[in-house]
Amino acid sequence: MRRSLPPVASRVSDTLIARGHHGVIITQPTPTHTAQEAADALGVTVGAITKSLVFLLDDDPVLLLVSGAHQVNLDRTGERLEGTLTRAPAAMVREVTGQPIGGVAPLGHPTNLPTFVDNALSRHQELWAAAGHPNTVFRTTFGELVRITAGLAIDVD
Repeated sequence: MRRSLPPVASRVSDTLIARGHHGVIITQPTPTHTAQEAADALGVTVGAITKSLVFLLDDDPVLLLVSGAHQVNLDRTGERLEGTLTRAPAAMVREVTGQPIGGVAPLGHPTNLPTFVDNALSRHQELWAAAGHPNTVFRTTFGELVRITAGLAIDVD
């Protein structure tokens, strides 16, 4: 029931619906702070988990949606994005997304962040992403994820 969702997850659901997604958010019984915890809870491979990570591209925040099986290669990905890529401080992540680390969704933020989607996610028929709170997730596909985030597909490793 929507009333039982944390307010931040309700905002994510509303954004999903506004962008043509069904907007269904699943609440896990316990928080899943890591990609592996989420994969275990959902019974999927870790590669099907979409990590929403905020980085600084030079001085500007960007969002990378990365397969749970990957780590971002800062040097190579920065080169692909034509800048210097560094991890954003935790306080900035909270500020630009309005969501807690461990629950950052690919969308539903106060402002639209430039978004880049890991091509490795395309290898999975269905994907799972956090829905703004550490114990909420939603299901999507690679094509839908690129569309609803207005993201650009890139290699991050």
